[in-house]
Amino acid sequence: MTVAAGIGYALLALGPSLSLFLSVIAKKPFLILTVLASTLLWLISLIVLSGVWRAFLPLKSTTWWPYAILIITSVGFQEGLRVLLWRAYKRLEDILDAFADRVSKPRLFLTDKMQIALAGGLGHGVAHAVFFCLSLLTPAFGPATFFVERCAQIPFFLVSAQIALAFVTIHTFSMVIAFNGYAQGNKVDQYFVPAIHLVAGMVTLVNFASGGCVIGIPILYLMAVLTLIHCGKMVFRRLTENRSRQGNFQVDGSPPQGHDMEVNQLSRYPSWYYYSSPVGNLHWQSSMLEVLSSSRSEFSAYRRSTGSVCMEVD
Repeated sequence: MTVAAGIGYALLALGPSLSLFLSVIAKKPFLILTVLASTLLWLISLIVLSGVWRAFLPLKSTTWWPYAILIITSVGFQEGLRVLLWRAYKRLEDILDAFADRVSKPRLFLTDKMQIALAGGLGHGVAHAVFFCLSLLTPAFGPATFFVERCAQIPFFLVSAQIALAFVTIHTFSMVIAFNGYAQGNKVDQYFVPAIHLVAGMVTLVNFASGGCVIGIPILYLMAVLTLIHCGKMVFRRLTENRSRQGNFQVDGSPPQGHDMEVNQLSRYPSWYYYSSPVGNLHWQSSMLEVLSSSRSEFSAYRRSTGSVCMEVD
Protein backbone atom coordinates (compact mmCIF):
# COMPACT_ATOMS: atom_id res chain seq x y z
CA MET A 1 0.00 0.00 0.00
CA THR A 2 1.01 3.66 0.10
CA VAL A 3 1.16 6.56 2.50
CA ALA A 4 -2.34 7.53 1.38
CA ALA A 5 -3.66 4.14 2.48
CA GLY A 6 -1.99 4.39 5.88
CA ILE A 7 -3.39 7.86 6.45
CA GLY A 8 -6.79 6.64 5.29
CA TYR A 9 -6.80 3.82 7.84
CA ALA A 10 -5.83 6.26 10.60
CA LEU A 11 -8.58 8.69 9.61
CA LEU A 12 -11.11 5.86 9.44
CA ALA A 13 -10.30 4.94 13.02
CA LEU A 14 -10.03 8.47 14.43
CA GLY A 15 -11.70 10.77 11.87
CA PRO A 16 -15.06 11.03 13.70
CA SER A 17 -13.22 11.60 16.98
CA LEU A 18 -11.23 14.41 15.36
CA SER A 19 -14.44 16.01 14.12
CA LEU A 20 -16.00 15.75 17.57
CA PHE A 21 -12.88 17.24 19.12
CA LEU A 22 -12.81 20.22 16.76
CA SER A 23 -16.55 20.93 16.95
CA VAL A 24 -17.13 20.48 20.69
CA ILE A 25 -14.00 19.91 22.76
CA ALA A 26 -11.56 22.42 21.24
CA LYS A 27 -13.78 25.37 22.19
CA LYS A 28 -13.12 24.89 25.91
CA PRO A 29 -9.59 24.51 27.34
CA PHE A 30 -10.86 22.53 30.33
CA LEU A 31 -12.37 19.91 28.01
CA ILE A 32 -9.07 19.67 26.11
CA LEU A 33 -7.27 18.96 29.37
CA THR A 34 -9.94 16.40 30.24
CA VAL A 35 -9.41 14.56 26.94
CA LEU A 36 -5.63 14.53 27.38
CA ALA A 37 -5.82 13.35 30.99
CA SER A 38 -8.37 10.67 30.13
CA THR A 39 -6.32 9.43 27.18
CA LEU A 40 -3.22 9.16 29.34
CA LEU A 41 -5.11 7.38 32.11
CA TRP A 42 -6.62 4.77 29.80
CA LEU A 43 -3.35 4.22 27.94
CA ILE A 44 -1.63 3.54 31.26
CA SER A 45 -4.41 1.12 32.21
CA LEU A 46 -4.02 -0.78 28.93
CA ILE A 47 -0.24 -0.92 29.36
CA VAL A 48 -0.71 -2.30 32.88
CA LEU A 49 -3.13 -4.93 31.59
CA SER A 50 -0.77 -5.96 28.81
CA GLY A 51 2.07 -6.22 31.32
CA VAL A 52 0.03 -8.52 33.55
CA TRP A 53 -1.07 -10.76 30.69
CA ARG A 54 2.41 -10.92 29.19
CA ALA A 55 3.29 -13.51 31.82
CA PHE A 56 0.73 -15.88 30.24
CA LEU A 57 1.81 -15.40 26.62
CA PRO A 58 1.85 -16.86 24.09
CA LEU A 59 -1.72 -18.12 24.14
CA LYS A 60 -2.74 -21.02 21.93
CA SER A 61 -4.27 -19.58 18.80
CA THR A 62 -6.40 -22.69 18.26
CA THR A 63 -8.53 -22.16 21.38
CA TRP A 64 -10.75 -19.21 22.20
CA TRP A 65 -11.38 -19.53 25.93
CA PRO A 66 -8.03 -18.03 27.10
CA TYR A 67 -8.87 -14.94 25.06
CA ALA A 68 -12.34 -14.85 26.59
CA ILE A 69 -10.77 -14.79 30.06
CA LEU A 70 -8.43 -12.02 28.90
CA ILE A 71 -11.37 -9.95 27.64
CA ILE A 72 -13.43 -10.49 30.80
CA THR A 73 -10.59 -9.44 33.09
CA SER A 74 -9.75 -6.45 30.89
CA VAL A 75 -13.35 -5.23 30.81
CA GLY A 76 -13.69 -5.73 34.56
CA PHE A 77 -10.51 -3.76 35.21
CA GLN A 78 -11.55 -0.90 32.93
CA GLU A 79 -15.05 -0.70 34.37
CA GLY A 80 -13.63 -0.58 37.88
CA LEU A 81 -11.33 2.21 36.75
CA ARG A 82 -14.35 4.03 35.30
CA VAL A 83 -16.00 4.05 38.74
CA LEU A 84 -12.82 5.46 40.29
CA LEU A 85 -12.69 8.09 37.55
CA TRP A 86 -16.28 9.06 38.33
CA ARG A 87 -15.50 9.48 42.03
CA ALA A 88 -12.48 11.65 41.21
CA TYR A 89 -14.61 13.74 38.86
CA LYS A 90 -17.33 14.12 41.50
CA ARG A 91 -14.82 15.45 44.02
CA LEU A 92 -13.54 17.89 41.41
CA GLU A 93 -17.10 18.99 40.64
CA ASP A 94 -17.77 19.65 44.32
CA ILE A 95 -14.60 21.74 44.54
CA LEU A 96 -15.56 23.76 41.46
CA ASP A 97 -19.10 24.31 42.74
CA ALA A 98 -17.83 25.45 46.13
CA PHE A 99 -15.45 27.88 44.45
CA ALA A 100 -18.27 29.18 42.22
CA ASP A 101 -20.43 29.80 45.29
CA ARG A 102 -17.65 31.74 47.01
CA VAL A 103 -17.14 34.06 44.05
CA SER A 104 -20.88 34.29 43.23
CA LYS A 105 -20.47 32.61 39.86
CA PRO A 106 -22.66 29.96 38.23
CA ARG A 107 -22.17 26.32 39.02
CA LEU A 108 -21.79 23.76 36.26
CA PHE A 109 -24.76 23.51 33.92
CA LEU A 110 -26.19 20.12 33.07
CA THR A 111 -24.76 20.47 29.56
CA ASP A 112 -21.33 21.26 31.03
CA LYS A 113 -21.40 18.03 33.01
CA MET A 114 -22.36 16.05 29.92
CA GLN A 115 -19.56 17.64 27.91
CA ILE A 116 -17.03 16.72 30.59
CA ALA A 117 -18.26 13.12 30.48
CA LEU A 118 -18.07 13.23 26.68
CA ALA A 119 -14.47 14.47 26.84
CA GLY A 120 -13.58 11.69 29.27
CA GLY A 121 -15.18 9.11 27.00
CA LEU A 122 -13.41 10.51 23.95
CA GLY A 123 -10.10 10.09 25.76
CA HIS A 124 -11.00 6.46 26.48
CA GLY A 125 -11.86 5.83 22.84
CA VAL A 126 -8.73 7.53 21.50
CA ALA A 127 -6.56 5.51 23.88
CA HIS A 128 -8.17 2.31 22.61
CA ALA A 129 -7.62 3.30 18.97
CA VAL A 130 -4.00 4.26 19.57
CA PHE A 131 -3.25 1.05 21.46
CA PHE A 132 -5.05 -1.44 19.23
CA CYS A 133 -4.97 0.23 15.81
CA LEU A 134 -2.50 3.05 15.26
CA SER A 135 0.31 1.05 16.84
CA LEU A 136 -0.20 -1.57 14.11
CA LEU A 137 -0.41 0.77 11.13
CA THR A 138 3.30 1.35 10.50
CA PRO A 139 3.54 -1.45 7.89
CA ALA A 140 0.46 -0.03 6.15
CA PHE A 141 2.57 2.89 4.89
CA GLY A 142 4.72 0.48 2.89
CA PRO A 143 4.28 -0.77 -0.68
CA ALA A 144 2.09 -3.78 0.19
CA THR A 145 -0.77 -4.81 2.45
CA PHE A 146 -1.39 -7.76 4.75
CA PHE A 147 -4.14 -10.37 4.99
CA VAL A 148 -4.79 -12.99 7.63
CA GLU A 149 -5.91 -16.48 6.71
CA ARG A 150 -9.18 -16.35 8.63
CA CYS A 151 -10.27 -13.08 7.06
CA ALA A 152 -8.85 -13.18 3.57
CA GLN A 153 -11.60 -10.96 2.17
CA ILE A 154 -10.48 -7.75 3.93
CA PRO A 155 -6.98 -6.35 4.56
CA PHE A 156 -5.88 -6.70 8.16
CA PHE A 157 -5.28 -2.96 8.56
CA LEU A 158 -8.78 -2.15 7.34
CA VAL A 159 -10.31 -4.64 9.77
CA SER A 160 -8.27 -3.10 12.59
CA ALA A 161 -9.41 0.42 11.69
CA GLN A 162 -13.07 -0.61 11.46
CA ILE A 163 -12.97 -2.34 14.83
CA ALA A 164 -11.20 0.66 16.38
CA LEU A 165 -13.89 3.04 15.09
CA ALA A 166 -16.63 0.90 16.61
CA PHE A 167 -14.92 0.83 20.00
CA VAL A 168 -14.14 4.55 19.91
CA THR A 169 -17.86 5.21 19.43
CA ILE A 170 -18.84 2.81 22.20
CA HIS A 171 -16.31 4.18 24.70
CA THR A 172 -17.02 7.84 23.94
CA PHE A 173 -20.75 7.73 24.53
CA SER A 174 -20.67 5.03 27.19
CA MET A 175 -18.92 7.50 29.47
CA VAL A 176 -21.83 9.93 29.15
CA ILE A 177 -24.27 7.14 29.97
CA ALA A 178 -22.20 5.88 32.90
CA PHE A 179 -21.70 9.30 34.50
CA ASN A 180 -25.42 9.99 34.25
CA GLY A 181 -26.18 6.61 35.78
CA TYR A 182 -23.84 7.24 38.70
CA ALA A 183 -25.17 10.76 39.26
CA GLN A 184 -28.84 9.78 39.09
CA GLY A 185 -28.52 6.35 40.69
CA ASN A 186 -29.98 4.87 37.49
CA LYS A 187 -29.25 1.13 37.59
CA VAL A 188 -30.14 0.66 33.92
CA ASP A 189 -27.45 3.10 32.82
CA GLN A 190 -24.97 1.72 35.33
CA TYR A 191 -25.38 -1.85 34.06
CA PHE A 192 -25.78 -0.96 30.39
CA VAL A 193 -22.22 0.34 30.02
CA PRO A 194 -20.27 -2.69 31.31
CA ALA A 195 -22.72 -5.03 29.56
CA ILE A 196 -22.27 -3.39 26.16
CA HIS A 197 -18.50 -3.23 26.72
CA LEU A 198 -18.30 -6.93 27.56
CA VAL A 199 -20.54 -8.00 24.68
CA ALA A 200 -18.55 -5.91 22.21
CA GLY A 201 -15.32 -7.41 23.48
CA MET A 202 -16.62 -10.97 23.25
CA VAL A 203 -17.90 -10.34 19.72
CA THR A 204 -14.30 -9.88 18.57
CA LEU A 205 -13.76 -13.59 19.30
CA VAL A 206 -15.86 -14.28 16.20
CA ASN A 207 -12.78 -13.30 14.21
CA PHE A 208 -11.21 -16.64 15.16
CA ALA A 209 -13.69 -18.37 12.84
CA SER A 210 -12.98 -18.52 9.14
CA GLY A 211 -14.54 -15.42 7.60
CA GLY A 212 -15.65 -14.33 11.05
CA CYS A 213 -14.72 -10.70 10.44
CA VAL A 214 -17.57 -10.45 7.93
CA ILE A 215 -19.99 -11.26 10.76
CA GLY A 216 -18.18 -9.76 13.74
CA ILE A 217 -17.70 -6.25 12.39
CA PRO A 218 -21.43 -5.64 11.63
CA ILE A 219 -22.31 -6.91 15.12
CA LEU A 220 -19.78 -4.51 16.62
CA TYR A 221 -21.37 -1.62 14.77
CA LEU A 222 -24.76 -2.77 15.99
CA MET A 223 -23.40 -2.42 19.54
CA ALA A 224 -22.13 1.06 18.66
CA VAL A 225 -25.53 2.07 17.27
CA LEU A 226 -27.29 0.77 20.39
CA THR A 227 -24.92 2.84 22.52
CA LEU A 228 -25.64 5.95 20.46
CA ILE A 229 -29.40 5.42 20.66
CA HIS A 230 -29.34 4.83 24.41
CA CYS A 231 -27.14 7.87 24.96
CA GLY A 232 -29.34 10.04 22.75
CA LYS A 233 -32.50 9.02 24.60
CA MET A 234 -30.86 9.63 27.96
CA VAL A 235 -29.60 13.10 26.99
CA PHE A 236 -32.98 14.06 25.52
CA ARG A 237 -34.75 12.90 28.68
CA ARG A 238 -32.43 14.81 30.99
CA LEU A 239 -32.64 18.01 28.96
CA THR A 240 -36.42 17.74 28.74
CA GLU A 241 -36.70 17.25 32.50
CA ASN A 242 -34.40 20.22 33.03
CA ARG A 243 -36.52 22.47 30.81
CA SER A 244 -39.66 21.23 32.54
CA ARG A 245 -38.27 22.23 35.93
CA GLN A 246 -37.40 25.64 34.53
CA GLY A 247 -40.94 25.99 33.21
CA ASN A 248 -42.44 25.04 36.57
CA PHE A 249 -40.25 27.63 38.23
CA GLN A 250 -41.43 30.38 35.92
CA VAL A 251 -45.14 29.50 36.15
CA ASP A 252 -45.73 28.78 39.82
CA GLY A 253 -42.66 30.32 41.44
CA SER A 254 -41.47 27.04 42.96
CA PRO A 255 -37.78 26.28 42.39
CA PRO A 256 -36.91 23.11 40.47
CA GLN A 257 -35.71 20.10 42.36
CA GLY A 258 -32.09 19.01 42.46
CA HIS A 259 -28.91 21.01 42.03
CA ASP A 260 -29.33 22.28 38.50
CA MET A 261 -27.46 25.41 37.64
CA GLU A 262 -30.53 27.45 36.84
CA VAL A 263 -31.58 27.54 40.51
CA ASN A 264 -28.19 28.75 41.67
CA GLN A 265 -28.08 31.27 38.87
CA LEU A 266 -31.49 32.74 39.70
CA SER A 267 -30.70 32.91 43.40
CA ARG A 268 -28.15 35.66 42.89
CA TYR A 269 -30.44 38.39 41.58
CA PRO A 270 -31.81 41.30 43.61
CA SER A 271 -35.15 41.54 45.32
CA TRP A 272 -36.02 44.74 43.47
CA TYR A 273 -36.64 42.72 40.31
CA TYR A 274 -40.00 41.30 39.43
CA TYR A 275 -39.97 38.43 37.04
CA SER A 276 -42.88 37.21 34.95
CA SER A 277 -43.44 33.95 33.15
CA PRO A 278 -44.57 33.95 29.52
CA VAL A 279 -48.17 33.39 30.69
CA GLY A 280 -48.16 36.64 32.62
CA ASN A 281 -47.86 35.55 36.25
CA LEU A 282 -45.93 38.07 38.35
CA HIS A 283 -43.85 37.06 41.34
CA TRP A 284 -41.41 38.54 43.77
CA GLN A 285 -38.17 36.73 43.16
CA SER A 286 -37.07 37.33 46.73
CA SER A 287 -39.99 35.26 47.97
CA MET A 288 -38.66 32.24 46.10
CA LEU A 289 -34.92 32.27 46.61
CA GLU A 290 -32.39 33.85 48.91
CA VAL A 291 -30.78 36.94 47.43
CA LEU A 292 -27.03 36.43 47.13
CA SER A 293 -26.04 39.16 44.71
CA SER A 294 -27.29 42.35 43.09
CA SER A 295 -25.82 42.11 39.62
CA ARG A 296 -28.27 43.65 37.17
CA SER A 297 -26.16 42.73 34.15
CA GLU A 298 -26.16 39.03 35.07
CA PHE A 299 -29.90 39.07 35.59
CA SER A 300 -30.35 40.69 32.18
CA ALA A 301 -28.25 37.92 30.66
CA TYR A 302 -30.45 35.33 32.34
CA ARG A 303 -33.57 37.13 31.12
CA ARG A 304 -32.35 37.07 27.54
CA SER A 305 -31.42 33.38 27.75
CA THR A 306 -34.80 32.29 29.14
CA GLY A 307 -37.16 34.69 27.41
CA SER A 308 -38.74 35.77 30.72
CA VAL A 309 -40.29 39.23 30.93
CA CYS A 310 -38.60 41.25 33.67
CA MET A 311 -39.04 44.77 34.95
CA GLU A 312 -37.48 46.88 37.64
CA VAL A 313 -39.67 48.42 40.34
CA ASP A 314 -38.99 51.20 42.82
